[in-house]
Amino acid sequence: MPALRLLRWQSEPVLVPVRIPEPGPGEVLLKVEAAGLCHSDLHLMEWPAGTMPYTLPFTLGHETAGTVVATGPGATLGPGTKGAREGDRMLVYARWGCGACWPCLQGMENLCETAAGDLGGHGGGVGRDGGLAEYMVVPSARYLVPIGDLDPVAAAPLTDAALTSYHAIKRWLPALGPGATAVVIGIGGLGHMAVQLLRAVSNARVVAVDIRDSARRLALEAGAHAAVSGVVGPGPLREEAGGRGAALVLDCVATDGTLALAAGVIAPGGAISYVGRGGGSLPVSPASLPFGCSVHIPTWGTLPELAEVVALAQTGAVRTEVECFALGQAVDAYRRLRRGEVRGRAVVTPDAGYAPDVASVDGHACREDLPLTLT
Repeated sequence: MPALRLLRWQSEPVLVPVRIPEPGPGEVLLKVEAAGLCHSDLHLMEWPAGTMPYTLPFTLGHETAGTVVATGPGATLGPGTKGAREGDRMLVYARWGCGACWPCLQGMENLCETAAGDLGGHGGGVGRDGGLAEYMVVPSARYLVPIGDLDPVAAAPLTDAALTSYHAIKRWLPALGPGATAVVIGIGGLGHMAVQLLRAVSNARVVAVDIRDSARRLALEAGAHAAVSGVVGPGPLREEAGGRGAALVLDCVATDGTLALAAGVIAPGGAISYVGRGGGSLPVSPASLPFGCSVHIPTWGTLPELAEVVALAQTGAVRTEVECFALGQAVDAYRRLRRGEVRGRAVVTPDAGYAPDVASVDGHACREDLPLTLT
């Protein structure tokens, strides 16, 4: 089967033939229906050897939806197992921890205490083989979350783009009551999800920030109360927040410039969530941040939180806008992502069941030029 694999550090991935994997003891084999492309994949391509404790090569793709087709000996699947049978459509929770440390036992495998190098990587698509292939092996059924009748193309980005945003928001929900403002910087795959999640689970006024006109339009379609250019500076942003600043800033870019903007707009007692992986630095001192301010660096979310995100999507509260690509177009899709030309999330369909100009909105495939609207 073809698989998009990272063969060398500081290089683009390559589509190469590999054997269809066979599930070992306790493992589950999925036929991949959709796999999202993420900016963190671009960072993996850029970093030199030794930056991450991963062994090359491995297949990229950490946002995966697929159908269970086979299991290894001892896998907890079968006719009598609720929610996980052959033929079921599943999302893959891609942070695979040791399963035995205290965070893992609490469902927080994103914070596993075991070194990633000792685990062979952080999970599917991040050090271990992921979903940018026709088939994918998942090490345990516990990493599978059923999606019911959700479109797998729309559902795949829920595993990171929505989950990471939800995890970052959930921590600060007590501060997002009526009269509060939340600012989302960067309206891409994560940002357009963050806007919807804020509207769904909080009473805060949501202000989106992006330098691209198309991204600001997407933010408004996703439910933002206002969308402003990132070049305006913190003054106009504070005005959008009622003059007192934002209770929460989700920086989905996290460069030096966007983090400086976040510091300029955060309210006393507010929180800055360093969601993106742009490599920026945020000076922390009484001179650079208001008193009582918190800085949070989330990574993914928990397995129980992914189930919560899927439940929100099933109610229509979270709707994914995607551009679809065949597996053979994935490298070009990554190039478009690097240039900021993707609206929403880029998703690869290994069977090429969707044309490249098709989007998925409200759990169903539709034309890319149709607006994403919330009801």
